[in-house]
Amino acid sequence: MPPHEVVIGVDSSTQSTKAAFVDRATGRLLAVGRAAHVVTGEGGARESDPEVWWRALCEAVAAGLKESGAEARHVVGIAVAGQQHGLVVLGADGAPLRPALLWNDTRSAPQAAALTEALGGAEAWTARTGSVPVASMTASKWQWLRENEPETAAATAAVRLPHDFLTERLCGRAVTDPGDASGTCWYSTATGAYDPELLALLGLDATLLPEVAPSGAARAGGLTEEAAAALGLPAGIAVAAGTGDNMGAAVGLGLGGAGLLDHPVLSLGTSGTVFSASRTRPASPALAGFAGADGTYLPLACTLNCTLAVDKVAALLGLDRADAEPGGETVLLPYLDGERTPDLPAAAGLLTGLRHDTTARQLLGAAYEGAVVTVLRALDALLRACGLDPEDPEVAARPLRLIGGGAQGHVWVETVRRLSGRPVILPAAGELVALGAAALAASAATGEDPVALASGWETGEERQLPAVERDLATWERVGSVLERAAGPLLGGAAR
Repeated sequence: MPPHEVVIGVDSSTQSTKAAFVDRATGRLLAVGRAAHVVTGEGGARESDPEVWWRALCEAVAAGLKESGAEARHVVGIAVAGQQHGLVVLGADGAPLRPALLWNDTRSAPQAAALTEALGGAEAWTARTGSVPVASMTASKWQWLRENEPETAAATAAVRLPHDFLTERLCGRAVTDPGDASGTCWYSTATGAYDPELLALLGLDATLLPEVAPSGAARAGGLTEEAAAALGLPAGIAVAAGTGDNMGAAVGLGLGGAGLLDHPVLSLGTSGTVFSASRTRPASPALAGFAGADGTYLPLACTLNCTLAVDKVAALLGLDRADAEPGGETVLLPYLDGERTPDLPAAAGLLTGLRHDTTARQLLGAAYEGAVVTVLRALDALLRACGLDPEDPEVAARPLRLIGGGAQGHVWVETVRRLSGRPVILPAAGELVALGAAALAASAATGEDPVALASGWETGEERQLPAVERDLATWERVGSVLERAAGPLLGGAAR
């Protein structure tokens, strides 16, 4: 028997859209519809047509509805959690003027550096926004557009983030949330509003931006007749303001800021991210001090190269991703798209330590190790920025929660265990970004707290793996190469 009420949580990521159909009362995952995206660009360019996201959303919802066994009349709410930082510019007719610049487009690195200096340095930015401009941030991309495509910038009638674009298609209202807005570098986490001085610095009129809802769970409106026809859903159902993908994952995990970094999360996806919820506003150049979707904060550090980069190395070697062995003396930093942490936007991959007896499987294992050491070093930086010593035995013993596609891979999990020396928790619930979006949708439909909803849903028992002895030799070998290479050898300068 289908459930009485269903909510849809949409995860619109870099590579695909997933639409999770969830029983509103129990959190039971009924089905996940999927549709692929297209990413284009060479060198530092990474772009997607926003219309592809909308078509993928429609396809994913149709597939999920069919698979779930529910009828359209059972659906009471929908919310989108989308890839952060992407720049969508719309014309007066509401159509995209050009493909969106994605979060992993590194062409705006010079603009990021110039913006940082223009305001007086990194600390001046973190005091306002919680974050420092890097090539990933939307403000840097807007500045790049102004300098490189001034006609497009001048014709822009609306500026949106990816999830904003989709939410507006759903409900007809230009609205965002504090979580995703905090990744733009023109929204102030200190004031909870767009920062007029930063907008002036960027030559960006506030009227081009969406309204900021109180939270991602706020009801943005009802599903429009046009969107309802495209999705095969009832018009008028609740549309939540939605949020960014990392904020959505935090909601899906039930993280609501009970304690600073008590439960650090390591997400292994296209990018590698580490984050936790906090009720204390973070402001350090070492991390992105985002807002959460529920009124808390989400200190976060992000690397650009994770599962996608390792999969590319596997493909080059003609191996399956599971064929890896420990890298031995070999070190491979898979910085194929530049890197964000450390801030090396012009970096390329680096391979060193080859021997006659080095095997292809070891090379692949070295790619895993390079990606994992990079993201674990980002975690250490995040801990230090929040006043915690990563070498403190109590801090170092805290379990890591692994999520994302990599958390489903044995080699990823075991490499994290070996290089961190920490216990690892594997949440039972899959599709955490979509699940978090579903909780936001349920909150918009009922008025209940989204984190409490997600925490109370029956998503299964999580699995905890005990700590193993830490591989300090590999940790130090990779870290040493990374530190020596963070300069001209990688084609970029750390700052």
